[in-house]
Amino acid sequence: MKCRILHESAGRLRFHVEQKRMSLHQADILEYYLKSVKGVQNVRVYDRTGDAIVSYRCERSDLIQALACFSYQVAEYLVPEHTGRAVNREYEDKLTMTVVRRFAEKLFLPAPIQVALTGMRSGRYIKAALRSLAKRKIEVALLDGIAIFVSMLRKDYDTASSVMFLLKLGDILEEWTHKKSVDDLAQMMSLNVENVWRKNGDQEELVSLRDVKAGDVVVVRTGNMIPLDGRIIEGEASVNQASITGESLPAVKRPGSYVYAGTAIEEGECQMIVEKASGSGRYDKIVRMIEESEKLQSLSESKASHLADKLVPYNLAATALTYLLTRNATKALSILMVDFSCALKLSMPLAVLSAMRESSRYNITVKGGKYLEAIAQADTIVLDKTGTLTHASPRVAKIIPFGGNTEDEMLRLAACLEEHYPHSIANAVVQEAKVRKLEHEERHSRVEYVVAHGISSSVDGQKVVIGSHHFVFTDEHCRVPEGEEERFASIPEEYSHLYLAVAGTLAAVLCIEDPLRSEAPQVIAALKKLGNLRIVMMTGDNEKTAASIAKQVGVDAYYSEVLPEDKAAFVKAEHDAGRRVIMVGDGVNDSPALSASDAGIAIESGAAIAREIADVIISSDDLEALVTMKEISDALMRRIHSNFRFIIGFNTMLIGLGLAGVLMPGSSALLHNTSTIAISVKSMTDLVG
Repeated sequence: MKCRILHESAGRLRFHVEQKRMSLHQADILEYYLKSVKGVQNVRVYDRTGDAIVSYRCERSDLIQALACFSYQVAEYLVPEHTGRAVNREYEDKLTMTVVRRFAEKLFLPAPIQVALTGMRSGRYIKAALRSLAKRKIEVALLDGIAIFVSMLRKDYDTASSVMFLLKLGDILEEWTHKKSVDDLAQMMSLNVENVWRKNGDQEELVSLRDVKAGDVVVVRTGNMIPLDGRIIEGEASVNQASITGESLPAVKRPGSYVYAGTAIEEGECQMIVEKASGSGRYDKIVRMIEESEKLQSLSESKASHLADKLVPYNLAATALTYLLTRNATKALSILMVDFSCALKLSMPLAVLSAMRESSRYNITVKGGKYLEAIAQADTIVLDKTGTLTHASPRVAKIIPFGGNTEDEMLRLAACLEEHYPHSIANAVVQEAKVRKLEHEERHSRVEYVVAHGISSSVDGQKVVIGSHHFVFTDEHCRVPEGEEERFASIPEEYSHLYLAVAGTLAAVLCIEDPLRSEAPQVIAALKKLGNLRIVMMTGDNEKTAASIAKQVGVDAYYSEVLPEDKAAFVKAEHDAGRRVIMVGDGVNDSPALSASDAGIAIESGAAIAREIADVIISSDDLEALVTMKEISDALMRRIHSNFRFIIGFNTMLIGLGLAGVLMPGSSALLHNTSTIAISVKSMTDLVG
C-alpha cells in the first residue's frame, strides 16, 4: 500500500493513504489490520480524509513493514460483520443535515414558506398527542403536542418551530447513542471461538472455526461454547442460551434439538451437525435481545422514568390552574413549555448506555445498566484465585511419576484428556506437552468432566482419572503405589497439584506453578480505597497455597478447598446478611456463584459458560480493569443523581419565572429544550479518564 507520513512523534504515527477515495469498509479493513499488528496499541482511521493515526510500542520499522505489506484483499477477513462505523456515519449525517437545514430555512426561505413548513411538521406531534389521548395516557408526547398546537393557534410560529427543531435533535442524539451502545455491546458479546473439535471418522481433530463447513460434525463439551448453528445428532446437554432467548434457565438439548451459535453448555456433551457455517445471525439476535431486555435499565434509571411519567399530569394541571387564576394565556403556555419528563427520560438512559460504551473501550463488556449500579453499591467482592488473582496461563513446573511410569508418557496421557476442556490448568498441561513436542493419539473412550473435580475416561480398557486430591483419592478411591508413600508425602507444597491415576493407582502428580499477577496487590488496595468493601478470596486449591496468595494480595478473608456450591452458598449467605455481592471468576466451577451474585464478572480468557453467565466480562490482560469498572460505576451513579437534581431544580425555576411573567413561552421552550440537550450531551461524555 502506498502512503505518505504526515506527522510522527515517539510511539505515534499519522499517515495518509494515497488513493482517491476511501470507503467505510476499506477504512475498517485498514483499522483492523493495523490493530492485529503486534505492538500496536491504538488505531483511528478517518475514511473522509484517508488519514490514519497509529499509537505503537513495537519497532517503527516493523510498523512500516506492515504498512508496506498491506492490501485490502488480503486483510479483509479480519473485519467482523458489524463494526459501528456505518452507524456513526449515518447519524453524523442526520445531525449535520438537520442543523444545516434549520439555519438554511431561517436565512433563505420567505416567512410564508417557513410558516407552511412549520404547519406541516407540527402534524406529526399533534397526531402523537391525539394518540396519547386515545390511549387515555398522559405522556410527554401530549405535552409536546399541546405546546406546539397552542403556539400555532397563537400564531407564534417561531416558538413552535424552535420546539420541534430541539425535539428532533434530541431524538437523533438519543437514537444514535442507543444504537451505537447496543452495537458496541453486541460486538463484544459476539463469538470468541477460534478452534473446534471436528469429527473425522472415529477420531476428533482440533481445527480452525474458519475450516468448518455446513454438514461437518463437531463435538462440544461442558463449559464450551457452541460455535455454529446446527442440530444435535448424539448426546445430551444442558445449554445456557440466555444471550439468544433471554431464558434464565438452561434448556435440555437432545438428538434432533436445534442449537444456536454463541450459547454455552453448562453440563453434558453432544455431537452436532453444522447447518450454518457462518454464525452471521448471532449479531442480530444479540441486538434484539439487548433492545428487548430490561437488563439495560438500572434501578435509578427506572425510578427516573417512572417519576417522569408521574410529573406529566402535574404539568398539565399547573398550566390549567394558572390560566383559570390569571386568565393569562402567555403565563399558562410558559408553564406548558416546560416539562421534567423529557430531560429525565433522555439523559438517564444516555448516561447508562454511554457508561457501557466507555467500559468497552477499556475491554470491559457490561451486559446491562443495572449491573453498573450493583457494582457501585457492592459491599463484598468475591475473587476466584486461579486465572483471576493468578495468571490465566499457569505452567507445569514439575512432573513426579509413580509406579515406574515416565514423565513424558504421563504428560502425554494427561494432555490427551485435558485438551478437551477449557480451564487454565488444563491449558497449562496441553502447552507443556507441546513444548516437549509430545504428540499423542486419541486412545481414550468418551471423556466425562466432573465440575471442580476432574476428568474420568478409559484408556486401553483401564479407567483413567485426573483432577484434585479429593476427586482422585476420596471420590475415586485411588491409592498410592506400595512403597512410594514417603515420596508422595514429600511432594512440594508451594505448587498446585494435579493427580493422575490409572486403574485405581496413582501414576503421576503434575505440579502447577500458578504465578500471582503482579498488579493484584495494588488492585486489591485500590478497590478498598474506592469504598467500604470486604474482599474475599475463594479457591479450590489447598490451604497452604491459598494462605500464601491471600497474604500476598491483602484480601480480608480467604477460603480454601471450596467446591462450586460452596461459592454459591457464600454469596447467598452474604445476601441473607443484607449485603450486595460481586463475584469475579473465570472457570466452569465459578458459574453458580457468578449467576447468584448481584454482578458476576468473568475473565475474558476463561470458560465460555462463565462468560455466558457473567454480567460483566473484563480483559484477561490486566486486573486493573476491576478498578476501572468500579470507578465508572461510581461515577455513573454520581452523574445520575447530579442530573436528577439539576433537572428538577432548573425546570422548577423556569416554571417559577413563567408564573412571574419574567419568561415568555418562546424563551421558556428555548431554555427548557436547550438545557435538555445540554445535559444529554454532558451525559454522553466520559466518566473517567
